[in-house]
Amino acid sequence: MEPLRTGKENVMRLAPPEIASPGRVSGYAGVFHPANEETRAAMSDAPLPYRDPSRPLEDRIEDLLGRMTVPEKISQLLYISPAIDRLGVPAYNWWNECLHGVARNGRATVFPQAIGMAATFDDGLVKTVFRTIAHEARAKYAQSVLAGQRGQYRGLTFWTPNINIFRDPRWGRGQETYGEDPYLMTRMGLAVVNGLQGDDPETLLTAACAKHFAVHSGPEKLRHEFDAEVSDQDLHETYLPAFEALVKGGVETVMGAYNRVRGEPCCGSRFLLVDLLREAWGFQGHVVSDCWAIRDFHTHHKVTSSPEASAALALKMGCDLNCGCVYEDLPAAFQQGLVSEAQIDTSLRRLLSTRFRLGMFDETEASLREMAAGCEVGGEAHRALSRKTAAASMVLLRNREGVLPLRTGGLNLYLCGPNAASVDVLLGNYAGLNTKLTTILEGIAGAVDESCRIYYKPALLRDGPNLNGLDWSVGEAKACDVIIGVAGWDYNVENEEGDAIASRTVGDREDIGLPPHQYEYFLKVAKEAKKPLVLIVCAGSAVSLGELAEHAAAILYAWYPGEAGGEAVADVLFGRVSPSGRLPVTVPRGTAQLPPFEDYAMEGRTYRFLREDPEFPFGFGLGYTTFAYADATAEPAQPKADQTVTVSATVTNTGSRDADEVVQVYLRDLEASVRVPVAKLVGFRRVHLKAGESRRVEFEMSPDHMAVVKEDGSRAIEPGRFEVEIGGCSPGRRGQELGAPAPAIAEFVLG
Repeated sequence: MEPLRTGKENVMRLAPPEIASPGRVSGYAGVFHPANEETRAAMSDAPLPYRDPSRPLEDRIEDLLGRMTVPEKISQLLYISPAIDRLGVPAYNWWNECLHGVARNGRATVFPQAIGMAATFDDGLVKTVFRTIAHEARAKYAQSVLAGQRGQYRGLTFWTPNINIFRDPRWGRGQETYGEDPYLMTRMGLAVVNGLQGDDPETLLTAACAKHFAVHSGPEKLRHEFDAEVSDQDLHETYLPAFEALVKGGVETVMGAYNRVRGEPCCGSRFLLVDLLREAWGFQGHVVSDCWAIRDFHTHHKVTSSPEASAALALKMGCDLNCGCVYEDLPAAFQQGLVSEAQIDTSLRRLLSTRFRLGMFDETEASLREMAAGCEVGGEAHRALSRKTAAASMVLLRNREGVLPLRTGGLNLYLCGPNAASVDVLLGNYAGLNTKLTTILEGIAGAVDESCRIYYKPALLRDGPNLNGLDWSVGEAKACDVIIGVAGWDYNVENEEGDAIASRTVGDREDIGLPPHQYEYFLKVAKEAKKPLVLIVCAGSAVSLGELAEHAAAILYAWYPGEAGGEAVADVLFGRVSPSGRLPVTVPRGTAQLPPFEDYAMEGRTYRFLREDPEFPFGFGLGYTTFAYADATAEPAQPKADQTVTVSATVTNTGSRDADEVVQVYLRDLEASVRVPVAKLVGFRRVHLKAGESRRVEFEMSPDHMAVVKEDGSRAIEPGRFEVEIGGCSPGRRGQELGAPAPAIAEFVLG
């Protein structure tokens, strides 16, 4: 083996801290500001080929690659990539987050949590949100570079979106996803990617990342060690479709998961990273490990015996970038002959491609100043978009006797509950900050006039009973006209491992109901005060309400609604906006209705495979008007296997106010040769209808929508009868029992 080549930079072990400090990065600080005499001398000559933006991307990459020593190359495979002064390569930290706004980096617009955006069923709106996030990210990045700050959470490579299927409501990170349905996940995931990356296929506005690949959705306490046992059918029918779609849709980055699949750790899996990702799907971007996941190879999974062996396995399987510390041992792995320079080059080419496409080698002081001035970070227009998105995410589950909307004047309102005045419930996890975080209390207080009396008290703690044992609140509630109770969780309870500081289960929930003391309190108030209880639920997942659902006059699901969440809640409560969100998850009748958390088989999970009636079904949500569906058709009525089927129906606003309706299309395969979902979502569209207005809505189903996934994971289009339901909720009697309109139904026979 050739000795490890070193240059003047003398890169040795490369040992960055596990969490980068955000201080000033020493060394090269950008093209516009060379940091030392050596760099200034190098830059004074004619531009090197890799500095010439007129040259083809591949030529620029190969020119820069050819000038690097092996230690320099290895250094660029670490998420904290140091500067290479002699070549004018600036330092770069790859780790950044923008789950629902630029996160962990000071002021930015805070949009509703991802699960709330899923509830909008509006991928056009979601794309607009993430295009806004990308522009804020560009401005913040430019300001940071101009200030010489190149640390963590300042870059343009965002590890978003999380497209793991939310298969079990106990999972604390389910709030980061777009729900339980592969089609909804795909549509929303593509909207995020297209919003973040921009519309130019040759350049990137920012870089998006599909994570966590694959079969990853809890339990959090086992994520570093478990092997996700999953059938070929479930794998290809449920867990992989969104990843495949985002890869083929051009996502720049894929992040591997912590766990194993089929015995292989995901960040070193030949099956996932080579056979599927590169060969079957043709992925051209780069792969990043989840943070410190490669260390799990030898410390938890026990598939390797040393850091050097773990680094070599990950690199050879195509994990290009290490978030963590194990690639610090790649120099030793290289010396031992465990990896080759050609393998290092392959990964570095992919990473350099991302940086070139982001424009990082073409920055000037003038271009950075223009970029920094090009967006008002956290401005009023962006706040208005956050408020609009939050209002569209609100899901009205009950509204007995039309208690909502409330009047803005002349009422005595009793506002109570542990989340009413909480900032934490606005944020969810992976959040930014803002100077105008409007709580639900503030939103309600700001929406009413002076003739409306509001009496507020928390009445109970979020995580336990009142310590003094006294409770005057029920008696006080009796003197009011309407009780508004704000219940639920926050990110201190349901979250990622390590961040859920109030969780006994490392961020997951043991039970999907409300905390017992919250449940008992609100049930007591509803029964004894004998006044309408409007229950607002803040959570990132399904919350079963049991008997409380029968006693509440109205139930509004608010998720974690972002910086303008209080105003958005008030917009819905007082009728400025008609609620139009729909559940992106099924709400089971209780934890007992769920299979074991550790079981990754889909039978009994989600609306697609649940055989029993849930408490609230997927796709369900009420509004302040009513809709009716009629005259469904499917054309042609006897299509061939390679034909597209056009389905349509007439939807009518049968109520008295203008409003949005989320039209949903579900397909049933009535004669499949293998197990298939009870029904599956194949189309949705948000439409705005005036009172009394009717509109014909039309959808196209491709042959792929009609394909079945067989037990070996292969897809086939089989002849037989199919049924299409076009309506406002997933199929089943439960939705109509709760007030969803009856669907319009059509059939066709595939020849």
